[in-house]
Amino acid sequence: MLTQQLASFVVDTNIETIPAEVMQGARDALIDTLGVGLAGTLEPVSEIALRLVQEVGARRQSTIWGTPLATSPAEAAYTNGIFAHALDFDDSHPHVRGHASAPMIATALAVGEVTGASGARVLAAYALGLELAGKLGRAMGHGHYLRGWHSTSTIGTFSSAAVAGRLWGLNAAEMRTAFGIAASQVSGLVRNFGTMTKPFHSGRAARAGVMAAWLAKNGHTADVSIFDGKNNVLETYSSGDGAPLAEVIGKFGAPWEILKPGNWVKRWPCCYSNHRAIGGVLKLLEQHQIRNEEINSIAVGFLPGTDTALIYTNPQTSLEGKFSIEYTLAATVLDRKLTLESFTDVMVQRAPIRSLMAKVRRYRIEDSKVYGLDAPTDLEIDTARGKFSMHIAHTPGSPDWPMTDADRSEKFMDCAARVLGTRGAEHLLDLAQRCEKLSDIRQLLKAAVPTVTTPAKLNLAASPTS
Repeated sequence: MLTQQLASFVVDTNIETIPAEVMQGARDALIDTLGVGLAGTLEPVSEIALRLVQEVGARRQSTIWGTPLATSPAEAAYTNGIFAHALDFDDSHPHVRGHASAPMIATALAVGEVTGASGARVLAAYALGLELAGKLGRAMGHGHYLRGWHSTSTIGTFSSAAVAGRLWGLNAAEMRTAFGIAASQVSGLVRNFGTMTKPFHSGRAARAGVMAAWLAKNGHTADVSIFDGKNNVLETYSSGDGAPLAEVIGKFGAPWEILKPGNWVKRWPCCYSNHRAIGGVLKLLEQHQIRNEEINSIAVGFLPGTDTALIYTNPQTSLEGKFSIEYTLAATVLDRKLTLESFTDVMVQRAPIRSLMAKVRRYRIEDSKVYGLDAPTDLEIDTARGKFSMHIAHTPGSPDWPMTDADRSEKFMDCAARVLGTRGAEHLLDLAQRCEKLSDIRQLLKAAVPTVTTPAKLNLAASPTS
């Protein structure tokens, strides 16, 4: 029974059998997600999420990152899951075809805090959840995403349930029930990319996973064989082009998903489908000393299905700009870099940007196959001095074009210091780097709360419903 095998893997795997490099990968994912999540607290969507926490008024149990607020594990997972994906700066996983870490880290820290879990237990829960997410992604196939489902939300619901179930100590029977409950909460559409609803998908998946595990733990019933038989999860949501679930389940830990293909860490805060072209443009600009005024046009070639997420050709807002190759390449050329400050409505509306965007053209690279995040991109810059082209086979932030430890630390500090200040961010990074040795994850979460809070967040904290 496939559902039984999935549940047993999640709840019965001995933490001692998880390789050290897997735990290290989990630690790196936690650091990256927590960093971008703290920066994400400053986004408008996050302010709305905080107001919802005030309305819900749940019991103070789990920390809301970057604030003095606390709420129920489900609501904390929801809010922090939104924070983590608000900037679209969180890592991605090729087999998931989405952002696996954001909902799972939000879940792991919310439930880990309420259970007093050690850092090692939190990292192990994440590693097991990612293993499940990656294998489910392979079984779902490319068609799931290409039909319009957002895998961060759909697959993330099951992986978040696995993380919460592991930390709450569910047995295999309860975990099977949690998967059944999770299955009835699967949702999330690519159509909502470029709006606040995309980060909502991450928070929704985290909350759904926490709720599924809690309900199962407390006797709620559901179908306990949701991955088996007629109308099972894959039959309902996939296009039938994925690997057989029995086959991928047989490869749990061989290799571990966190090692191969591994998480891909973002260098720039926008949709990953932009990143190969961004990296290529930066290389061509530097190699050939191309000046802005001599550029006639920029042509970007995508394989079928690889620019599906880039749904805006004429973006008007910062969120739309994150899902536009036209904007990201124009901004890269104009500013010679992309930062968090690149994605504001004012920056997207700049007159020089609008002029450069008109010079960016997409074209289709014909091929009979469908590709994922690791598909190559072709690039050509036509200038007054001639044409300069590049075939970009690897993605920045992937194992083939990796970020260094120094790059990762710099990214964390740039993000976290915006909320915690430099000293606070340094302290949190030190604890996160030693996460596996922490006896109680609450040590880490305490450090994720700033000593000085913005007036809006202080008002929320003072509310009797917080």
